[in-house]
Amino acid sequence: MEKIFVVKRVAQTLWAAEDAMDEAVVHASALTSDIVQARKDLGTSHLLWDASLAKVAEAQAALAAARTAMMDAHHALYEVKLRLGVRQKLDWGGHPSVEEDHRVSDVAQDRKVG
Repeated sequence: MEKIFVVKRVAQTLWAAEDAMDEAVVHASALTSDIVQARKDLGTSHLLWDASLAKVAEAQAALAAARTAMMDAHHALYEVKLRLGVRQKLDWGGHPSVEEDHRVSDVAQDRKVG
């Protein structure tokens, strides 16, 4: 099988995984908002909802860490693509090419604090 087809398949699976993670972050954020709104709508104490809200916040932190790890995998796969000698831009759906994603990561690295 030609390398380009294998690389494109992996890229599409990667982008699908990233999209799924983004969707999970969106739903977790909506859940946080809905919990707060439910407390207000019912006029109940913050204490009643505190444990559940804290667990959702914990899950959101884990999702954010997983998303960061997936981005690290994304950029490692970009390096694999180059080492395999695949130089074509890989576009899929609304995603920028891997090359464009890679440049964005370099900028993000420059902004890291600490």
